[in-house]
Formats: sequence, C-alpha cells, structure tokens
Amino acid sequence: MISIQEQDFELGAEYSLLRKTAVDAGAIVTFTGLVREIYDRSHVGDSKISFLHLEHYPGMTEKNLQDIVDQANKRWSLLATRLVHRIGHLYPGDQIVFVGTASEHRQDAFDAAQFIMDYLKNKAPFWKKQGVGKSAVWVESTESDKAALSKWDAAST
Repeated sequence: MISIQEQDFELGAEYSLLRKTAVDAGAIVTFTGLVREIYDRSHVGDSKISFLHLEHYPGMTEKNLQDIVDQANKRWSLLATRLVHRIGHLYPGDQIVFVGTASEHRQDAFDAAQFIMDYLKNKAPFWKKQGVGKSAVWVESTESDKAALSKWDAAST
C-alpha cells in the first residue's frame, strides 16, 4: 500500500493497518522520517532549514514507489508493506515519510524497511527544495545515501 499525500499521517493508525493486513506476523518494523532543522552540521550557524518543499510527478512517482516495494517483496518474505510519502510545504519536525514492513521473522522486516528507505532516498522521483536563511536550494542525494544504496546493489549480484 502506497500513499503520496500532503496531509500528515498518524503513526498508530499506520501500525494498526499493517498489523491488521499482515495476518500472523511475527515482526513489524516501522520507520518515520522527519524534516531536520539542520541539514549540514558542519555549518550550523547558516544552515538552519526554514522549510522543505517536495514536488513529484503524479503517476510516475507512484509507479516508481510500487517498483521499490515490489523489489523488496521479491528479496524478502513480507506479509505486508506500507509506504507513505508526503509532498508540499513541510517544516522542521514534520513527518515526511513512513515505511512499515511486516513479516514472519524480524530480519526480513528490518532488511526490507531499510532497503525501501535507501531506495527512496536515491531513486524515488521527488524534487526537494529546502529553505535556508533567505534562499532556497534544491537538495540532491548525499554520498552517504549513495553508499547505503550500493550495499543493496552489491548484495544482489
């Protein structure tokens, strides 16, 4: 189940939906991403984020996110997945993404949730503009995001 939405999500409701959908799950892993106030800790004085604006291309984004979830389902034995990604204007402390995975065993749920999040950060077609001070800049994947993705690519070969 995938949702791209402007409105916030409620963690308890998302967990309950996973638990209800994943009959006889032995593990449910959830991840919630938040908008950070400071993006680059090496420049704290001038890097406080005032907002994060996310755009996407409807249709293409949903297909891409479904492809990521489908890949996770092929790699691990999952009973249910839930992915919620917000778009629009967000502020520091706002929830931006929810990833939930349910499986019979915890390792599959942990690995699949991390895989989905790593692919989201690198491959999902979201465009992020962040306000810093009086300017706004487009955000790209970091080197650490790319490194996280490369471990999954190496594991599949």
